[in-house]
Parts: sequence; C-alpha cells; structure tokens
Amino acid sequence: MTFEHLPDGLGIGVPAPRLTWTLPPGSRGQEAYELELDRAGRTHRPGRLTGPDQVLVPWPGDPLVSRERVGVRVRVWAPEDAEPSAWSEPAVVEAGLLEPADWQAVPVGADWDEDPQAMRRPARVRRDFRIERPVTRARLYVTAHGLYEVEINGRRVGDEILAPGWTVYPYRLRYRTHDVTAHLTTGANTIGAWLGDGWYRGKYGFDGGTRNIYGTDQSLIAQLEVTYDDGTTTVIATDGTWTAAPGPILTSGLYEGETFDARLHDPDWATPSGVVGTGEWPAVRTGTRDAGTLVAPMGPPVRCTEEITPATVTRTSDGRHLLDFGQNLVGRLRLTVDGPAGTTLTLRHAEVLQDDELATRPLREATSLDTLILSGRGPLTWEPRFTLHGFRYAEITGWPGELKAGTVSARVYHTDMRRTGWFECSDPMVNRLHENVVWSMRGNFVDLPTDCPQRDERLGWTGDIQVFAPTASFLYDCAGMLDSWLTDVGLEQLPDGTIPWYVPVIPGEPMWTPIHPGAAWGDVSVLTPWTLYRRFGDLGLLRRHYPMAKAWVDLVERLAGPTRLWDTGVQLGDWLDPAAPPDDPAAGRTDRYLVATAYFAHSARHLALTAAELGVKADAIRYGALAEEAAVAFRRRYTTPSGHMTSDSPTAYALALAFDLLTSQQRRPAGDRLAQLVVDDDARIATGFVGTPLICDALTDTGHLDVAYRLLTQTECPSWLYPVTMGATTIWERWDSMRPDGTLNPGGMTSFNHYALGAVADWMHRTIGGITATAPGYRDLLLRPRPGGGITWARTRHETPYGTASLAWEQTASGGLTVRAEIPDGCRATAELPGSPPVRLGPGTHILDTTELAAKAA
Repeated sequence: MTFEHLPDGLGIGVPAPRLTWTLPPGSRGQEAYELELDRAGRTHRPGRLTGPDQVLVPWPGDPLVSRERVGVRVRVWAPEDAEPSAWSEPAVVEAGLLEPADWQAVPVGADWDEDPQAMRRPARVRRDFRIERPVTRARLYVTAHGLYEVEINGRRVGDEILAPGWTVYPYRLRYRTHDVTAHLTTGANTIGAWLGDGWYRGKYGFDGGTRNIYGTDQSLIAQLEVTYDDGTTTVIATDGTWTAAPGPILTSGLYEGETFDARLHDPDWATPSGVVGTGEWPAVRTGTRDAGTLVAPMGPPVRCTEEITPATVTRTSDGRHLLDFGQNLVGRLRLTVDGPAGTTLTLRHAEVLQDDELATRPLREATSLDTLILSGRGPLTWEPRFTLHGFRYAEITGWPGELKAGTVSARVYHTDMRRTGWFECSDPMVNRLHENVVWSMRGNFVDLPTDCPQRDERLGWTGDIQVFAPTASFLYDCAGMLDSWLTDVGLEQLPDGTIPWYVPVIPGEPMWTPIHPGAAWGDVSVLTPWTLYRRFGDLGLLRRHYPMAKAWVDLVERLAGPTRLWDTGVQLGDWLDPAAPPDDPAAGRTDRYLVATAYFAHSARHLALTAAELGVKADAIRYGALAEEAAVAFRRRYTTPSGHMTSDSPTAYALALAFDLLTSQQRRPAGDRLAQLVVDDDARIATGFVGTPLICDALTDTGHLDVAYRLLTQTECPSWLYPVTMGATTIWERWDSMRPDGTLNPGGMTSFNHYALGAVADWMHRTIGGITATAPGYRDLLLRPRPGGGITWARTRHETPYGTASLAWEQTASGGLTVRAEIPDGCRATAELPGSPPVRLGPGTHILDTTELAAKAA
C-alpha cells in the first residue's frame, strides 16, 4: 500500500491521504475491500465496501492531525468468494507539520557582512543539546533558504541532495521529515548543517545570470522534536542559540562548481567532541519566514541512483587525466585520493570532446569547475555537495601519483522516481535511441523538468514537458513530481491567464521577459494534467489544476477574438525545425500562427474533456463548442478543400491530423501529402518541438505506417538515429548538435542532453510495443502492436497503478505473430493483432497466435 504519489508515508502533508494497493498475481480480482486503521492502538474499520477501487481510494477515517502516525492495512474479496483474503502487511503513514502554528523554528544563518553580488563562502550552523531520558521517537523537520545537508553527531541525515529543491519560494518552500531516532544518544548531542546558495541566492539563469533571486540570506530552518519514554517532548528548533562559522567549502554554485579546502575541515565539527570555541563560532543571525508557506513534498527527492566507473582513462602529455564514462549523465565525481597538504586537484566537465579536448563552449557561462585542496592527513573520499554537472567526460588536473582503478567514479543524480516502463526490440539502434530517451529524462528530471543539465540555463520550460509528458509518464512514476511542479505553474500564472515560458520564473532575456503567452508552451496547463490523469488515474490532480487550465483557454479565446484565429503576438512556432538557422530556432517552415490556432483548438477540446470528467457539464458544453469553432477557423484559414495545408510542411500536416482538425474528406489527402513530403526528403526529419511528437502518429493513423518506420529508422542527418551513429548516449537539443565532421553546431543553444525530441518514444511504446491506456490509470488497455521497419520482435512492460502490464511479440516463419500478454488484476484489455479479430482479455497471462486466431475467425 502507498499513500498519494509518495514512496513512503513519512511526513505526509495532507490530512486525508489517498490509498493505493496492488493485488498479488493470481488473486482473481477484487469485488469488495475492507480497510483497517490502527490509530495509537485504537482500531478503526469502516466496514466492507463493494467495488473494484484500489487506486487513490479516499481516506476512510477522521483526518490526520500533525505528527499522527497510523498503520493501515487492507483485505479484499475476490468475485464470488465468501471469505476475504488475508490482511495485507501494515503500511504506516505519519503526518508532518500540518499547521503553521506547529512551527517554532526560524531561519538562522551566518551573522557577518557579505558582498551580495559576489560568490560568498558558505556557512555551517550547529547547536549542542542533551538527552537525559530514553528516546522513543525523534523527528527532524527541515528546510532552508538555499540548500542544506544536516548531520547529527557526525552522521548524515537522509541521502537526498540539493534539498529542499526548487519551488516558487515566496509561496511554497518544501520541508522534509526525517526519522532521526537512531541518530541520538543519551547525554551530549550535536546537530549541524552545511549550507549552500542553490537557486535561492546563487547566480542562476542565462544571459549572465542573476544573483539573489529570492533573497540574500543563507539560512537553515529546522525543528528537531524528541519524544521520551514518559511521553514528554523536547523541541530543538533553529533560533538565536545556534552558532555559525565558515566551512571548508570556499565557493559553491550550481553552474560554477565547488571549491573545497580539506585543510579547513574538522570531521568532528557536528559532534559533541568537536573542538569548537565560542569565538570561532559566534551566534547566528535570525530571520523570518511565514510558516504558512512551508509545505511537505508531493514526490521523491533527488538522490544518487547509480554509480559509474570510467570506461577509459587517458593521461595527457602534460599530466592531466581525461576520463570517459561512456555515458552522458548528470551528477558529480567522487574521488578517493591522498597527497601532500595543499595539493590542488581541478575537475572540469563536458558532454563531448572536440579535437580530443573537452568541448566547453556549449556550457556557456556554467564553468562546471570543481576544486579539491588536500589536507595531507591521509586518504580522503570526497565529492561536491551543492552543485551538479552534465557530462560524459571529465578532466582531472593535479592528481598526485597514479590514478588507479576504483579511485574515481561518477555518481548519477536525479529525482528518485520509480521506474515503470521498459521497451526493447530486435533493432539495436532503436534500442539505443530508447535508452537515450531514458537517460535524458533522468538527467533533466532534477526536482523539476528542466531543458538541459549542463549549461547556464536548466530551467523548467513548459513547452518541453508538454510534449514529453506522455513518454515521461510511461517510463517513470512522475505524477507526484509533476503535480508539484504544475502547482508552481499555477502560482506563476499571470492574472490574465498567461503561462510563463518556464517555471519557476526568473529574470531572462528580453525574448522571455516580460512574459508573453505562447502556444504549445502555455498549453502545458491543460494538456499535461490531462496526460497525468489518463496515465495515473488521479482525478484529484485534474481537479486541482482545472482553474489554471481554464484561465489559459479563456485568455487564448480573448486573444483569438471572434475569428477564433490566434494570429497575433510572440510565438515560437515549430521550435528547432532543422530548417531554422542556428541563430533563430523559431524561424521554421511552418506558419507559427497555424501552430497557435491548432493548439487553441486542441486545448479547448481537452478542457472540455476535463470538465466532463470533473462533472462540470456547462463548461464541457461551452469549451467543446469553442474547440469546434477554433477547428472550423483553422480549416478556413490554413487548409484547402482538397486537404492540403497553406504551410506545406510536415509539422502543419502532423498538427492537423494528430489534433483531428480536418474533415473526414480531408484526412486521407492530408495524410497522403504528409507521407509524400517525408518520402521526397528521403525520410529525414523536417519537424521541431511541435511536429516531432506527432508525425509518426499522423502517418500511422492515415495508413502510412511504412513511412513512419522509414522516418524512425533513418540514420542520415537530421534523424532520430543520426545521433546514435555519432555515439550519442542521450537525446540532443538540435538534430545536428554535432555535425557529421565532428564539429559542434555553431548556435549558442546547443545541448547534448535535452529530452524534448525524444517524445517519439511514446509512439514506440504504443505502436511497436503495442500498449495503450484506453481508460484512466490503465484500467482498460489496448494491445495493438503494429510491426514494421524490419523489426521482428519487441518486448514492452509498464507498471500500471494496478500492477504489471506487458506485451511481447515475435514474428513467425509464416509471417504471423506469437504474442505473450500480461494483464494486471483489476484491469481488462482488448488485443487487436494484425490480421486477427479483436480479442477481449481479462487479468492474467495470455498466449496468442495470429494464425490460429485468423483460422478460428474464418
């Protein structure tokens, strides 16, 4: 059993958390269920409830109060069973601090003068305290202005990094709850925290960046609550009794990297035995924080999920070591090194090489430089704390002696979401493409969905995740993380309904600030909540974001006016169309107002669908009519009666077809023209951000599956597989981020880790893999593999909210297919296999053969 979209129930921030459970394989389904709550030894059973619900089931009892800990278990009745199953193992949910009045802590940080426009040396803060009775429970509720890592008695608390993450800090600052019972000891104890600038006050953003976006202080907000065996409680909260001192981190920045002087580090600084004089550790400066803005997490934190050793290490003639990790990743180096005091190691990072050297131009102003100064006190294992880099290659200068195997690794960091989707097929290059999509998602889902992890940007661009959300929600359980980020999108939405280009909003170039409404980017407010609802079955998520979605469509309706054509204002169009010049990625071959009007119709239609799901019938009727008006206006302005588009480009046809904006008479000629355009260009990509996620579906749905496969399997530039031929291990921002001759694209915006163009993986999962959700949460599935492109087998698996759904198919010698399908308990599926009649399937494992099915039907 799980609670909301969280990996565990500790420190939950809602008083009535919804419950989800999965049935064991072979359980024959659920006809009824009963829940049991254990509240401090008092058992509450609301009774047997009839129904198959097992995903995000409403809380069955009185709401939780702050700090309350409740054990929950469930038993179920299978159809026609008189007796229930055994009870599940108890799952425990514990409320965090649900009321502002629960907080006693105030922000505390260093009390010394600093230059707010310079890189400032981070502080550490600490406090000693005593425990005189046996402890039954201890909880640490903690957050910061900036970044933090806490130690108690010299032992690290938690394993997340870059906490508390990045939200719209004035309105939402996340705190996390830790069980620290085992950290405490009878007698003297010490709590201490490392502090870092992070997004709060570090330099961030492109065009030179901006410092102190949210404030100039660097402060910890922490509340340690200790409960003793007699039921009494002690609260150790950040206040004026804490002390602060400079730490051994000299400088730290998310872009710049980190400098650490081990000579200045006392390993016992956060222990009672630490040598800490009052003169060296003066009292902190206290600040203020509205406790009403402190919120519990809605998703998992950023953690190390993998550690990679170098594939090769090359020593240059001047003594540098060049490390190739074989995979473009997001993370940091960890070193174990020994040398004389004052020995300085310099670590540089880059995604690619040019002329056998690190290609740092794509980093722009993100220097990504880490420095370690050794203490001479013996071997040291070290990695930076408050920075993160995007790299495949690293260069180490100053390594003392021989760099031996096992002394350097790359630690991979991203939001620690649960993996839910897998795909592989008989084509190794297509498999590598899919793996590249997975790695780009991992590298860019770092607390929020970013656009690139390596340069001076790393922002939550709304258009990128709008097109990628269907792929993301298959590969990982990203519902909690994206729900949290969409909450910030709603907070940043302007009063007139405008959705920013990126969220959280920070100062940017004149093109991005002041904020203008833009199609495809602003539509994240409507389309991404809908996608998450369809994939995870969370109607509450859809309801929470409905006001944001409605305000956006209302704004576009006003901008379009009576004509229902959105043909004014700043538009990015089919961003990064390969025909666009390197210095003007919006100058594609598709009329940008065609794109805008198409999205207007598409979002209005999905807003109507959302309203219908929420039971808002008047809105469903109104926005359904608005969508049809916009579709009619689109056809009048941008299509001919024969089904051709005024912009004779693949993206124009893909939009019109995938968004269902054409009449039934126009669809076939439009699909034929799209296929012809692709074939005439030898199946090279001719689409950007907008057209790329749609074109394979548009071809497939109009009878041109063979052309879609030609497009997918093309290896010449531009194509999905061209980067694979160039050794790519992630998705590139531009189709030609690296030219065939090994030179880099000359544009100032060139990333080698950018997930948007990997949105084709959603088509791969549904068309090659054959798994499509036809009801929210995969309650009903369509199993419809459509082989082609020389692919002879494929295996696809998805962990739905109800359990595992999988499909494995293989071509037979006679040209048919053998299929193995697995349907989770609580779900149903329809198998539509080539040349065979539809077959309805229930839970369990099914083996199907198209030759046998066809013969049976005959």
